[in-house]
Amino acid sequence: MMTQNEMLEKANPRHVFDIGDLSVEEIDDLISLAESIMEKPDAYEEVAKGKKLGSLFFEPSTRTRLSFEAAMLDLGGNVLGFASSDSSSTTKGESLSDTIQVVSNYVDIIAMRHPKEGAPLAAARRCLVPIINAGDGGHNHPTQTLADLITIKERKGRLDKLTVGFCGDLTFGRTVHSLVNALCRYEGMNFAFISPPELRLPDYLKEGVLARSGHPYMETGSIEEVIPSLDILYMTRVQKERFFNEADYVRLRDTYILDLDKLHFAKRDLAILHPLPRVNEIAVEVDDDPRAAYFDQVHHGKFMRMALMMKLMGLEDPLKK
Repeated sequence: MMTQNEMLEKANPRHVFDIGDLSVEEIDDLISLAESIMEKPDAYEEVAKGKKLGSLFFEPSTRTRLSFEAAMLDLGGNVLGFASSDSSSTTKGESLSDTIQVVSNYVDIIAMRHPKEGAPLAAARRCLVPIINAGDGGHNHPTQTLADLITIKERKGRLDKLTVGFCGDLTFGRTVHSLVNALCRYEGMNFAFISPPELRLPDYLKEGVLARSGHPYMETGSIEEVIPSLDILYMTRVQKERFFNEADYVRLRDTYILDLDKLHFAKRDLAILHPLPRVNEIAVEVDDDPRAAYFDQVHHGKFMRMALMMKLMGLEDPLKK
């Protein structure tokens, strides 16, 4: 019988912590697979039969957790896990690394959300199975980015030569950080970053990712200034859970509210995205506008997670046998 260390050495699983862990070609392949699953879901309903997902959410989540769990169930697999850290042995003082190593003995793949940046990476060192980062603090959220990318592709027919506006909390918005990283790898992109001074895009993205890509970008405090030129508008909420000072949150939370008056100046084929949950930043009246794409993101996200789990577990596409 192998020891745990021998099992770790043999397993050598591939993890996805950051959208940069996937090449552009791999992203395109995942989108193609997700589109195939959407087209013929019945063909994939037993692909993961006998497989188990470890759904480990140390931070509250509705959409992402249920999306992962629905994805595995729709592939014919099963789900084990918990929805908050209160349900795990970390409340007894167990280290995160020990928790992940234990769980990896029971499952075939893990989806993990954690409030601390870098936690999935640290946990992976003793993990026997692939880990997918389902969001780590204000850092990264790669599967939301995959949902964003397929939604943009479905709406615009391409992932290049687009003008994309990001509005709201750009400092702590992990979905923003991941999507900027992804889109910078496509040609002909232009970016507009709309936020109050306190919530601007972090310097590491401007001085690293954006500068390295050479794509032009601008920063502004006015959504009205840039909305006529946008192909994509990515709205985000001001995240109360990322603030240490509630007074700052209250002061900034309603800085931008997208309504039909503002959309009067936008392109007719603008696509409005939002990672959800929404608070006040998109008026409910916008939901019936054909440019609203945020519930499409939810729909697409499940299929992208199905595709990613299939790839990481090495499961064969039944339509390519």
